[in-house]
Amino acid sequence: MFTTGRIIFTIGFIITFAVAMFFAYSKDSKHRKYYYKNVWKVGLTILLVIITFTILTFWLHD
Repeated sequence: MFTTGRIIFTIGFIITFAVAMFFAYSKDSKHRKYYYKNVWKVGLTILLVIITFTILTFWLHD
């Protein structure tokens, strides 16, 4: 099913992809602190909206 060429290509692709992701992550780490410092507020707001809609749905359908 898997030929030797496919296995070599897959291993090479995985290694290259992992190295590229490491360099992209380390390069982007400086920007993340600036752009995503208040992301927890957005997540909390979305969670509160979902909880509110769920409570209203159950309350109005009883």
